[in-house]
Amino acid sequence: MARILVLAGVFMGNVPGRNKLVEAGFDVVDYKRPGPLPEDELIPALEGFEAAVAGNDPFNERVMSAAPTLRAVARHGVGTDSVDLAAAARLGVIVTNTPGIIVDSVADMAFAHMLAVARRVCEADRAVRAGKWQEIQGPLVWGKTLGLIGTGAIGMAMARRARGFNMQVLAFDPYPRADAEELGVRYVGLDELLREADFVSIHAPLTSHTRGMIGKREIGLMKPTAYLINTARGGLVDQDALYEALVEKRIAGAGLDVLVHEPPSPDDPLLKLENCVFTPHNAHNAKEIIERVGLQVAQNLIETFAYLEGGPAPKFCANPDVLER
Repeated sequence: MARILVLAGVFMGNVPGRNKLVEAGFDVVDYKRPGPLPEDELIPALEGFEAAVAGNDPFNERVMSAAPTLRAVARHGVGTDSVDLAAAARLGVIVTNTPGIIVDSVADMAFAHMLAVARRVCEADRAVRAGKWQEIQGPLVWGKTLGLIGTGAIGMAMARRARGFNMQVLAFDPYPRADAEELGVRYVGLDELLREADFVSIHAPLTSHTRGMIGKREIGLMKPTAYLINTARGGLVDQDALYEALVEKRIAGAGLDVLVHEPPSPDDPLLKLENCVFTPHNAHNAKEIIERVGLQVAQNLIETFAYLEGGPAPKFCANPDVLER
């Protein structure tokens, strides 16, 4: 059976998804450390492997061209911006992902960021640990206006949570959903959303069209009392513009699960700001969800190699052009 290299840390060790592949007869090898790996380390690591279980490792054309035995990349998650899907199709590499499973986990984290940055939870925690028993004031989340950039499954999950907080919900999406109105979602233009929302939460994919979509001009439209929440991809936001706005108090704060460079440099000035809350690209990482994602990753690889032996195509193929080749 095929040899599979595990790069995603949550898929390493004694976990149900990995065990499922072993039981199916695959030779599963954990890399010496969790990824994401830089290109120059990833290329030799892939030598002799037919598949990889990847986190946000850079599977670009250079990497995949240097791995002639590679037949499949199974993303542990839904996003595929770290994989060049067109190059994978040209090279005959089947890419799979796990759509739909992490929806509630990410929405929980986005809402947690809203609460944490508004009510200054992390500042208060640090103060208590430092022996300072002091009042730290922040605004209500209850009854405020939430602006959703993107109304896919995660955006809609946020809208459902917002109802429990008596929030008005505005949304921007090039492809409005017919069922959004049932949750009280009102579609507006991006500029109107940025001007009106007390919390702007990003739930868009990272593409060549959306990269840097929240830049200096867009942040400048936000109210000085507003907060920016990003649990999608770091590249959607101009991080330098965000830093300037936070330092100059042109917006009240930000909650970030994702950054342009992950992990960030220890001297990244953004890390020194009190009005910014961080988590380490961890929105997906709820225990129950990770187990389900891992089992789907295993199923995707089982289906992929069955397909290569003449079976049906894998259900969650992210680059269907490869199937025509």
